[in-house]
Amino acid sequence: MQNLLPEPPATRLPADAEADKALAEASAAGTDEAFKAVAAKYPAYSAAWAPLAAAALAADEPVTAYAYARTGYHRGLDALRRNGWKGHGPVPWAHEPNQGFLRCLHVLSLAAAVIGEADEAARCAQFLRDSDPAAADALT
Repeated sequence: MQNLLPEPPATRLPADAEADKALAEASAAGTDEAFKAVAAKYPAYSAAWAPLAAAALAADEPVTAYAYARTGYHRGLDALRRNGWKGHGPVPWAHEPNQGFLRCLHVLSLAAAVIGEADEAARCAQFLRDSDPAAADALT
């Protein structure tokens, strides 16, 4: 059966040059403190939460990773909705401002699995793949 309804347009979050610069400086410093400073200054910027979540997961702190990833995920959902997303449709990985949200979604799936939230882990993994299969492929 063919779906006759058109797919919604891709959602592309706007760039934030100031937050991007702060994140690049934090990446160069490479410390959790530097990333935390970016998240504190730009709490709505999902890309600031993603490296904190990934680092916590790598440090075997899945609850902390879950908290960071969930924060970035929810802030990303807010941004997507403000930019026309209606709860479904593509969120392209190739569009760099979307990557913070997609990275948070990926780590949220992983952290949920570690803490035993199998249903949420599966939902987040499917949401990532539905958003853009290229994101799922790049992050797994």
